[in-house]
Amino acid sequence: MNNVSFPTAPMREALWPGLALCALLTLGGTALSRLPMLAEAGVSPLVPALLLGIVAGNLPLARHLSQTGPGLAFATRRLLRGGIVLFGLSLTLQQVAGLGPKVLVLDALVIAGVLAGGYGIGTRLLGLDRDTALLTSAGSAICGAAAVLATESTIRARPAATSMAVATVVLFGSLAMLVYPLLYSLLDLPQGLFGIYIGATVHEVAQVVAAGEAVGPEALANAVIVKLVRVMLLVPFLLIVGQWWQQRQDGDAEDGDRGGLMIPWFAFGFLAVVAFNSLVALPAPLHAALVQLGQLALTMAMAALGFETRLSRLRALGPKPFLLALILFALLVGGGGLASVLIMG
Repeated sequence: MNNVSFPTAPMREALWPGLALCALLTLGGTALSRLPMLAEAGVSPLVPALLLGIVAGNLPLARHLSQTGPGLAFATRRLLRGGIVLFGLSLTLQQVAGLGPKVLVLDALVIAGVLAGGYGIGTRLLGLDRDTALLTSAGSAICGAAAVLATESTIRARPAATSMAVATVVLFGSLAMLVYPLLYSLLDLPQGLFGIYIGATVHEVAQVVAAGEAVGPEALANAVIVKLVRVMLLVPFLLIVGQWWQQRQDGDAEDGDRGGLMIPWFAFGFLAVVAFNSLVALPAPLHAALVQLGQLALTMAMAALGFETRLSRLRALGPKPFLLALILFALLVGGGGLASVLIMG
């Protein structure tokens, strides 16, 4: 009898190998973040997970793990966007209204100044590519690694540029936790106003909390609220940068290669969760579980981005992204402090 073969329907590529790898790296990153030295410094699991991903992705074994591709792609797209949406549970509209409209003006001014200055300096003076300049500027201007990841998801940047931008946020955000308490002892500013200054200029939410706690309770309360307003401004930034980036891409492409509008729909999900969090008081255990779920999703996305980053590409970027981040740090400390005093003083 002749052997007859029947065609089978194409099976969807399995996600589980890549997601299992991300989960393993996430567990390792979480364990490292709980080491006393890192925990005291306010280092979130995102950073160790990224570093572990970079190490694992550059091992010889990684070349034989092609089956992890679909799961890694799912993590860097779906899980990343889901984590950003759940990040909205950290903010309420009542908190935004608490310090008045001047806070919104201050945060918008700081974000616009750092983004415009960083992108211009990065691309024109330092000769950086657009991806690296924009991601580094967004991380410094808005909310650290979360802003880098959200921007990466909007413009679909290269993993090496994303990893480098996160590295600059970690370095100078950690430095800020040491510098700001020293500045408070040198500057004759009220504690509440200094807290506003911290919230308007320090990179990560965790770093804002650490710096605010070192100054005092009034500084901490104001710093967190001002910082969360900066987080909320991530949404209009993503909407603007999505359209602007698409226009730049269209300008570089042939007429027939132009794509559609880049709308970061997950940003609207973030806003919806903020509104929900403002109107509905979830039971504390459920709220905490959802916040942890969002953190887990972001950490797995960071691990996937790290795994897809090649050290050769990081070396090709050189020290210029760190020089840009240093310039932006100086702009935040100096210009942000002046703006805080003039607007809120």
